[in-house]
Amino acid sequence: MTTVRFWAGSRSEPVVQIHLGLGVIDLRTQLRNYKKEVAQLSQKTARNAVYFFSIGTNDYISQFLLNSTVFASYPHSKYVDMVIGNLSIVVKEIYKKGGRKFVFLNLGELGCLPGLRILRPERDGGGCLEEASHFAELHNKELEKLVSRMEQNLDGFKYFLYDFKSNLAQRITQTFKYGFKEGKRACCGTGRFNGVFSCGGKRPVKDFELCRNPNEFVFWDSYHLTEKAYKQMADEMWSIAAFKNLFLCY
Repeated sequence: MTTVRFWAGSRSEPVVQIHLGLGVIDLRTQLRNYKKEVAQLSQKTARNAVYFFSIGTNDYISQFLLNSTVFASYPHSKYVDMVIGNLSIVVKEIYKKGGRKFVFLNLGELGCLPGLRILRPERDGGGCLEEASHFAELHNKELEKLVSRMEQNLDGFKYFLYDFKSNLAQRITQTFKYGFKEGKRACCGTGRFNGVFSCGGKRPVKDFELCRNPNEFVFWDSYHLTEKAYKQMADEMWSIAAFKNLFLCY
């Protein structure tokens, strides 16, 4: 079984290319790389491969982190439509190359990431940045519509949509239930909630602190979960028949 992943750090870049020092590869580049590789694969391999998409986070959070004026120029729904539209183009290109089985993750509440919590004034007690979470909500609704349409219109198209949003929210709000002690503050970083993206000291802000036991934290750094949190979600996915069935070859 072959798995092709279009990963969480990717940007579909609806308006401009943005570099935050995250070392990410944009979605179009990933598609070009895929086309080069798939040319060397058999049609059967391409058809049985599972294409895994976890995309959209950087399209939204980058605008808040850079104090961009993009959101002032585009209605929220229009911006989301551009992100989803770019994703749709890529999925259809993969379908043309023989891809039939897809996994999608929706977006968690972006405003609850430590790196965005710190954008709220301290007097608010570090609540989630509601505007960012609103983008995630719009994105998730349009993503669900997109994959449903594709299932109806593309012969043989199969998909599994994992509810990353709900599963992350449960770990943030019911921290102890899932074996964690901290659901808001990151293990590695600096500032409030360790929300400054400085882990490793190789970015403009050099100072950072590292927790002793990452397994007690939901968040590893400003924007990413710990291995323990990701593993819990991966294990849950593998427990769902609709997900496992995608990996059956035919």
